[in-house]
Amino acid sequence: MSAAKASGGTFAPLAQPVFAVLWIATVLGNTGSFMRDVASSWLMTDLSASPAAVAMVQAAGTLPIFLLAIPAGVLTDILDRRKFLIAVQLLLASVSISLMVLSETGMLSISALIGLTFLGGIGAALMGPTWQAIVPELVKREDVRSAVALNSLGINIARSIGPAAGGLLLAAFGAGITYGADVASYAVVIAALVWWPRAKNANDALQENFFGAFRAGLRYTRSSTPLHVVLLRAAIFFAFASAVWALLPLVARQLLGGDASFYGILLGAVGAGAIGGALVMPKLRERLSSDGLLLGAALITAAVMGVLSLAPPKIVSIIVLLFLGAAWITALTTLNGAAQAVLPNWVRGRGLAVYLTVFNGAMTAGSLGWGAVGEAVGIRSTLLIGAAGLLVAGFIMHRVKLPAGDADMVPSNHWPEPLVAEPVAHDRGPVLILIEYKVEKQHRSAFLHAIDHLSNERRRDGAYGWGVTEDSADPEKIVEWFMVESWAEHLRQHKRVSNADADLQGKVRAYHAGPEKPVVRHFLTINRPGAA
Repeated sequence: MSAAKASGGTFAPLAQPVFAVLWIATVLGNTGSFMRDVASSWLMTDLSASPAAVAMVQAAGTLPIFLLAIPAGVLTDILDRRKFLIAVQLLLASVSISLMVLSETGMLSISALIGLTFLGGIGAALMGPTWQAIVPELVKREDVRSAVALNSLGINIARSIGPAAGGLLLAAFGAGITYGADVASYAVVIAALVWWPRAKNANDALQENFFGAFRAGLRYTRSSTPLHVVLLRAAIFFAFASAVWALLPLVARQLLGGDASFYGILLGAVGAGAIGGALVMPKLRERLSSDGLLLGAALITAAVMGVLSLAPPKIVSIIVLLFLGAAWITALTTLNGAAQAVLPNWVRGRGLAVYLTVFNGAMTAGSLGWGAVGEAVGIRSTLLIGAAGLLVAGFIMHRVKLPAGDADMVPSNHWPEPLVAEPVAHDRGPVLILIEYKVEKQHRSAFLHAIDHLSNERRRDGAYGWGVTEDSADPEKIVEWFMVESWAEHLRQHKRVSNADADLQGKVRAYHAGPEKPVVRHFLTINRPGAA
């Protein structure tokens, strides 16, 4: 039986009331956000015709996500997620209320628009990882994949409806009504979150504090080579592809001669194309690898930028933006899926937050950079430069293959509990762990090669120092050591080891000679006499 059939199909999660209510509310909330973004981008073209100033709106919305995605991922794991989401929705509503009042009173300035857009970006940064993290709470385990797919579909539904509706409202009634519609959407989301009958968090003696969780997330990211590949591919693609997003308002107004409603239609075409791309994605995956999909997305995006630089008829621009939407959703789902596949559950939120940081950092830097280029050489030349760069980068990066993501990241729970003479305080540390192997001379080289691969696994799961030593009196006695910052962190390390890690450790232990298992010892730091 296929996974889809076993889980009840793509739309099975909507049969579960809590997920259905929050999903609908999220679609409405995202629709309002896209309406707000259309109004802000278009108002900036009224306030300034400078490409750099228009690109600043895009940068102001993405920069906070670049700066705050990782702290947001940590907060997701240590705070009550429902209360946290409600607080973020109130922040976003206050931003739109301020924009509505300033635009209605004629007091909206360039600095105020950019500043409020930045605050909205802070809300988006805090909200993103949390929305992803609550999905397993809303549906059955077998429906999680379908729920994630529905969330992506919901975003693209909002992307197809929101910009067009925002453009129409902006053209017919002005910015104040458009911002007011966004405020109403937040009221719907807050009502749904208040209604959500979420169980209280169970007390966990090993629950991480903010700074410890922050360090653990960064430590994992620093030691995960597969994640490094995903981050590199994402940074390169989005840095070049951001050109079309940064300059699209000016393309609509100056190159294509459109108004606010036409700009909304263009963005709606991107959303509609993304929905179409999401629907054909399963068939594409049967024919193309992840690397092939990402290369195809780069080629299509570059082609779209090239066509837009020619100032085509409006109907042609709408058609090519349908293809842009399909290419964009292909790149997003391919890279996000690759990141998900290489992350274990215990650090998934923080790992995805790092991915969001890279994504939005590339978009922010790209927007600022392309805005400056547009200021210097004009919109058409900037689009052509971006298209050429994306083509070259796409073919070069195609040689850097994305990870297959087929490793079993489920916790193995095969480590025995450490032996202690008496209870150890959780905050005591650092902790030194020694593992003593007996390795025969003829197997020494193969053993050292195998254990070298184990070093990254130790660091990913919590160690901040690692090494291998030998006994000067007996070279066949080799000791692996690693340091962990506290006793609690080492206990968490026990729960983090995956089945893939267990297989790697098994390869190392295979070189251990003797009837007994390798000896494991734990050493705790002793405070100096008189120290606290």
